Amino acid sequence: MNRIQRVSSWLKEAGHTAAFIHTKENVFYLTGFYTEPHERLMGLFIFQEEEPFFVCPGMEAGQARSAGWNHEIIGYADHENPWELIEKALKKRNISIHTLAVEKDSISLSRAEQLKHSVGGAQFVSAEETLNQFRLIKDDNEIRLLKEAAKLADFGVEVGTAALREGISEVEVLAQIEYELKKKGIQGMSFSTMVLFGEKSGQPHGNPGTATLKKGDFVLFDLGVILDGYCSDITRTFAYKTINPKQEEIYETVLQAEKAAIEASKPGVRIGDLDLTARGIIEKAGYGDYFPHRLGHGLGISVHEYPSMSQANDTLLQEGMVYTIEPGIYVPEIGGVRIEDDVHVTKDGAVALTQYPKELIILP
Repeated sequence: MNRIQRVSSWLKEAGHTAAFIHTKENVFYLTGFYTEPHERLMGLFIFQEEEPFFVCPGMEAGQARSAGWNHEIIGYADHENPWELIEKALKKRNISIHTLAVEKDSISLSRAEQLKHSVGGAQFVSAEETLNQFRLIKDDNEIRLLKEAAKLADFGVEVGTAALREGISEVEVLAQIEYELKKKGIQGMSFSTMVLFGEKSGQPHGNPGTATLKKGDFVLFDLGVILDGYCSDITRTFAYKTINPKQEEIYETVLQAEKAAIEASKPGVRIGDLDLTARGIIEKAGYGDYFPHRLGHGLGISVHEYPSMSQANDTLLQEGMVYTIEPGIYVPEIGGVRIEDDVHVTKDGAVALTQYPKELIILP
């Protein structure tokens, strides 16, 4: 059963007439076609029995076909109204939609109103939970792509450490990392690359700037790539030339927490318990107030996807899940340490896809 058929089967079981899928991530998951439509409408109609059809800008239709979509494509020009074309397509097929599954968390109000008008006022139900469950367990090809993306993330850290010299700025190092990764053929970065020096490493989502590197700084890299539609995400922290006892204590505490959470990652374990495992180590060391975020997040087509690796999550781990584990400690006037790996759950436990060394390294 392919992915479209799986959605059709779910619609039949749930008693929903059809699904309208419009986010680029879920369109890619279901069709193999990856694009950024910007403000233009792109949508996939899937039914219980009828053939699905795909609506997209006409200039993208050829690429969608090349990506492997072998059902009907309704392409439209920029001067045309795609909603009118949708209405015509449904009338031509004599399809009356009573309940329509949509991505309610991501559709805008104006687009939802246009969609409701085009499908004759059908009742909307949520498609997110089901699609999240479909995407939760990765198949062998997805794991292969995630491994390749993780290797490139490792390479990005390698480039970053090689670029470091006293007086260089954060943005100069960032530029070198992204340049070398682009040469490797990535689609792009999976999020805005972070290169943070000194006290700025203590900002969990800091913005790289013109701050320059000096002896005794923590250096934090947080980066990831998109490769063939799949994302990676790695964080490594280094000491530059020297480290003081407080910095070393912080580093070793985070490392212990990260390793413990990976070790605890096994099928059947409650997700929230992974967070509590790492958090307990950090709290015992006296840094609980300096770990302000969840342990991690799901990873796949989106760099942040289901599930949220928070202490409140009662979901049980399953073989085939992929997520990040990224505990951190951020202390004002000292800086921060975060160590992050992409983790794949197997029947025997967890395997880290990112492999760059994470024992404390003092860069010369």
